[in-house]
Amino acid sequence: MGRYVIRRLLQMIPVFAGATLLIFLMVNVMGDPVAGLCGERECDPATAARLRAEFGLDEPVWQQYLTYMGNVFTGDFGTAFNGQPVIELMADAFPVTIRLTLVAILFEIVIGVGLGMLTGLRRGRPVDTGVLLATLVVIAVPTFVTGLLLQLLLGVKWGWIRPSVSAEAPLDELVGPGLVLAAVSLAYVTRLTRTSIAENRRADYVRTAIAKGLPRRRVMTHHLLRNSLIPVVTFIGADVGALMGGAIVTERIFNIHGVGYQLYQGILRQNTQTVVGFVTVLVLVFLLVNLLVDLLYAVLDPRIRYA
Repeated sequence: MGRYVIRRLLQMIPVFAGATLLIFLMVNVMGDPVAGLCGERECDPATAARLRAEFGLDEPVWQQYLTYMGNVFTGDFGTAFNGQPVIELMADAFPVTIRLTLVAILFEIVIGVGLGMLTGLRRGRPVDTGVLLATLVVIAVPTFVTGLLLQLLLGVKWGWIRPSVSAEAPLDELVGPGLVLAAVSLAYVTRLTRTSIAENRRADYVRTAIAKGLPRRRVMTHHLLRNSLIPVVTFIGADVGALMGGAIVTERIFNIHGVGYQLYQGILRQNTQTVVGFVTVLVLVFLLVNLLVDLLYAVLDPRIRYA
């Protein structure tokens, strides 16, 4: 196991370098950052030259990337155009988005896996058809429609949640936004769990466990569910990075100043340092979560061993 982890960590180095290089190049072709900094009025040549020299934009792109990566390994993600270090923006934004993501993942696990197991064991029955139709509707409706609808009903009309999250963003205020953020993924988790449960229910090892006289609950939880969760865990692991980076719409609706908000502001103002810094951390989070998912395979399925 230890050798496998070390090998995976070494494999992450070129993946991380390639992903950050691609992001750096894509952000640099979005437009002239100095023009975005000056706003609608064009900067005079002297001011533009001074700003490019101050932020290192007068150097070749490859040199900018090498300088940036060298600073990243020392914990320096650059300075935003407003003079605030990007690491300070991260310190304010990431804890909020992490809490929001954890709430969303909890909804996916509890509701998605629960409904998936229920419908998988009752495939073809009315409850199965109803849940499948409901998940199809959730997938088809855009996130901003779901968010505005829940904000209006649960927040404004019924008062169950806060329509706008406070600056501290405690967990109890993130329940509504977390449900909105997890809605589409929750529907996919439900359908994926249902299909996996229905297929594994007819497997030989399940019949053998039942024939041996094991209690039904033990067969369902220790045998059927554990083996059926492998594709679900894969999806949820890949979904963590998507939830953290794709929360722009949800955070805008509920006025949450998290990673999505900072990415939106950085793209809007063509602030390359902010965008590249936040996406670099998201790439690292995605790689680490996928490593954790691979290790969880051996926990869920004892037949899987890493030499």
